[in-house]
Amino acid sequence: MRIGVPGAETFQSGSLKSLILTALLSVFMFQLLRSVGLRAFSMASETYMSGTHSAAFVTCPNDTVAKDLARGIVERKLAACVNIVPAIKSVYEWQGKIEEDNEVLLMIKTRSSRVPALAEYVRYSNHPYEVAEVISLPIEQGNPPYLKWIGDVVPE
Repeated sequence: MRIGVPGAETFQSGSLKSLILTALLSVFMFQLLRSVGLRAFSMASETYMSGTHSAAFVTCPNDTVAKDLARGIVERKLAACVNIVPAIKSVYEWQGKIEEDNEVLLMIKTRSSRVPALAEYVRYSNHPYEVAEVISLPIEQGNPPYLKWIGDVVPE
């Protein structure tokens, strides 16, 4: 009587292919299943899933443009809140020259899934820059009630 793990020669060709296919599918499906599982757990336990929301930043040439953009963003439910930070100084290269300008910064709290729509609104609204700055960073952690409020205000 032989005891132990059978060698590869004892597997039939079809069984070996099935084993390899199952292993490959398991590896590829892991990330998807993990993401779905975390999302379900997050909804069930009312905890925040890292990266669900983002902080986006837009620079404006003056207060008037900043206020108009901020109001339009919130009215269209592209964000829950927009902070207007006055009097920032920006130093940048534009068309081969170093420029220095006074600007106004918008700090925008939104769902990560809404950032493309937010960028599109800024680009096609009355933003006067040829290349409008719209960048975002995922929110990893925060005050749970505040993060829940963002999710409640901004639809997916």
